Amino acid sequence: MAETGYDAEFHRLLNESAQLLVQNRPGEAVERLLALYENAPEHPDVLINLSGAYILQRRWDKAVALLTRAVELVPDNVMLWMNLGAAQLGRLETSGPRQQERAIQAYERALQIDPQAPNVHYHLGLIYKERGELSRASAFFQRALEVNPADRDARRWLDRMGQLLQEAQAQKDAQDAAQDEDGPSLAGDVGQDDGGAA
Repeated sequence: MAETGYDAEFHRLLNESAQLLVQNRPGEAVERLLALYENAPEHPDVLINLSGAYILQRRWDKAVALLTRAVELVPDNVMLWMNLGAAQLGRLETSGPRQQERAIQAYERALQIDPQAPNVHYHLGLIYKERGELSRASAFFQRALEVNPADRDARRWLDRMGQLLQEAQAQKDAQDAAQDEDGPSLAGDVGQDDGGAA
C-alpha cells in the first residue's frame, strides 16, 4: 500500500470489505479491514466497516473499544454512533439496563447529528419495548415510520404497542373499578376483624 494509505488498492479493499459485510461474511471482511486499519486507523469508513464486522460476529467488546475511540476522533459521524449503539446493546434479549442505557445514549447522539438517521428510531423503540416502556416505544416506532413510511417492522411494532397499551389501560381500569367497589368494604372488614379479635 502507498504511504498515504489511500491509493487505489486501499479503496479496492475498502469496497471489497463492504461487499463482504453485505454478504454477511464478516470474518473475511475483518481480514481485509485489519490491514487497512493498520495504515489508516482514523479513516471513518474503515472504522465503520471494521466495527460493523465485529458487531456481525457478536464481538461486542472489540466493537465498543474501537468505536469509543472512533467517536472521539470523528465525533460527528452518525454511522459511528449508530454502530456504537448496536455494540453497546449487544443482543437485546440478553442486554441489561446498563447496556441498554449506553445504547440509548449513543443512539440519541446519532439523532442529534441526523434526526432522520435510518433505523435509529426503530432500534430505540425496540429497547424501550424490552424495558416495558410501551408509550415511549410506541413514540419511537411512530417516528421510525415518519422517517421511513415503508418500514413494515416499525408498523408491526407500532400496532402491537397500541394493542398492549389498550390492554394495559383496560386492566388498570378494571383494577380501579374493583378497588372502588371493594375499597370501603375492605376498610369496614378490617375494622370489624380488629374489633372481633381478642
